[in-house]
Amino acid sequence: MRITVKTGIIAAFAWIGVKMIFHLVGFSSIAPAVLLNILGLLLAIAIGLFIQKMRDTEETNALLDIKNAMTAGFPYVVIVSVFIYIYYNNINPDYYKHQIAENEMTIHKMVNDPDQLKEFKASQPDAEVMTKEQIEKKLIANNKNGASAKNTAILSVLSLTVLATIYSLLVTMIFRKILFKRLKENNQILDNSSPSAS
Repeated sequence: MRITVKTGIIAAFAWIGVKMIFHLVGFSSIAPAVLLNILGLLLAIAIGLFIQKMRDTEETNALLDIKNAMTAGFPYVVIVSVFIYIYYNNINPDYYKHQIAENEMTIHKMVNDPDQLKEFKASQPDAEVMTKEQIEKKLIANNKNGASAKNTAILSVLSLTVLATIYSLLVTMIFRKILFKRLKENNQILDNSSPSAS
């Protein structure tokens, strides 16, 4: 197994471990887990590419470096997205029940507030001819359809894939411009100062 793939798998399971610790201690805020997920993907790509580059015996081009970076990112994307589905579908299904209940309460308050209802109708042309009961029913149905483990997993795959692609390009560009260039220069200095060179 390639080191870049291993790095992606290790980073994914590290994030899963953190997410499960959050769950076990009852830490329900989603923002820290999301930020750690983004950081985990970045670290998987950066560390995977760096280790691969240190192991390469021949000079590689930018395209191969991007490919190596992406082979660290995509295992991370797949494993994390599958876990997200399992987590919200099997481990913590109450999360969405709670979210749906909270959103339904917010919707009910909104349709029963004349000012908010007027503002909503102004922003949604198709709601202009609907009664407040019809609007509430439609919003609650949309809320239930949107809040599911499947939708979250699909969104995770899409967003993390885009991020993995962007990170692969950025990390490769930064590494090639700064890190790999300096390492190459240092290696040349060492080669020139070695006894065989004199």
